[in-house]
Amino acid sequence: MALFGGLSDRLNHIFSKLTKRGKLTELEIRTAMREVRVALLEADVNLKVAKQFIADVSEKAVGQEILTSLNPAQQVIKIVNEELIELMGSKNAKLETSPKLPTVIMMCGLQGAGKTTLCGKLAVLLKKGGKKPLLVAGDIYRPAAITQLKVVGKNAGVEVFEKGTQNPVKTAKEAIDYARSMGYDTVILDTAGRLQIDDTLMQELENIKAQVEVTETLLVVDAMTGQEAVNVADTFNSRLEISGVVLTKLDGDTRGGACLSIKAVTGKPIKFIGVGEKLTDLEPFYPERMASRILGMGDVLSLIEKAQQAITEEDAKKMQQKMRENSFTLNDYLEQFAMMKKMGGAQAMLSMMPGMGKLKVSESDIDEKKLEHTKAIILSMTMKERENPSIIDSKRKRRIASGSGTSVQEVNQLLKQFEQTKMLMKQLKGGKGKLRLPF
Repeated sequence: MALFGGLSDRLNHIFSKLTKRGKLTELEIRTAMREVRVALLEADVNLKVAKQFIADVSEKAVGQEILTSLNPAQQVIKIVNEELIELMGSKNAKLETSPKLPTVIMMCGLQGAGKTTLCGKLAVLLKKGGKKPLLVAGDIYRPAAITQLKVVGKNAGVEVFEKGTQNPVKTAKEAIDYARSMGYDTVILDTAGRLQIDDTLMQELENIKAQVEVTETLLVVDAMTGQEAVNVADTFNSRLEISGVVLTKLDGDTRGGACLSIKAVTGKPIKFIGVGEKLTDLEPFYPERMASRILGMGDVLSLIEKAQQAITEEDAKKMQQKMRENSFTLNDYLEQFAMMKKMGGAQAMLSMMPGMGKLKVSESDIDEKKLEHTKAIILSMTMKERENPSIIDSKRKRRIASGSGTSVQEVNQLLKQFEQTKMLMKQLKGGKGKLRLPF
């Protein structure tokens, strides 16, 4: 599912009507802006934020320079894009580091937002960046909270410091001393949450900040709660002076309200977004990339970064060699699926490609289950068959179909697709043709 699919579809529909008209009048632009306002409110964007956004865009869009330009519709879209970026914080807000190690990151939020898992995700991300993080169990109230953090820490390959149910302030201070003595440069403190905001919760968090030099106070909020997430962020910020927000569950049925409203309401940036359940599914938040995705322009930079993480330089050289020699096999085909899965799957990849939102590529068009069937078919082949598919006769096809739980027709389809892919790679080697996905 595309990120903020409903909002993106509405905006694309509104702007497509503008682009068909050529020259625009002030009335047409203001009518379109009213439609945009409705789309934002339906996406659960804060009312004041939506009204101000439309006022800012309208002021710039109805100027004489825009109305008399060669392509006024594109100019309006450009203004909307720029204002969306500004609304979400202009640029990526990086984590602060303390000049006196360790850097202390206090994670806070309500129960159910995914805070404990997020601690592990952040630790994994920091490890990739060359940091040495320590997780600290500061939630002594929720049953099994400490056990959960230990499991998360084990899966992330990060040590967890815990002192049972002793006072969380004391645990935090001891953890920092331990981190210094053991060479940890970052301490991630998991704190208690509540089902709702209360004074007891806030007082404990304030006590930790009073006793410990906290570098970053990150609030974890569930993006699926929409406007309520913005209200939670505003309340936490008024008591704790948070330094940033982490939005979780952006891969779910999210309308976009929290993402577009938090910075304007709290003045604090979104620093990270959770886009899945795996420990690797945490990304730095880039306002310009998010604006591009909302407007259906894709997110090529994020796609490239995912590719770099999934494909090593050695893999890339190996593939280039295969293309030069035209020696691409079904084993290589299998590897491509594994790399694609590392990048989030075909649907996630396509959602980041420019213009794909306008093509209405649905989940049924790129059936992830169909890709799993393809893998099963290849895995049911012998190594000799994978290396040389031309030996696969009707008898072998029946055996492969039976072993993979598929049909002979599906086996034939895969073999045909594979041959088309080989022909495509041969054309690319010769500088001919255009790249197309083999499924």
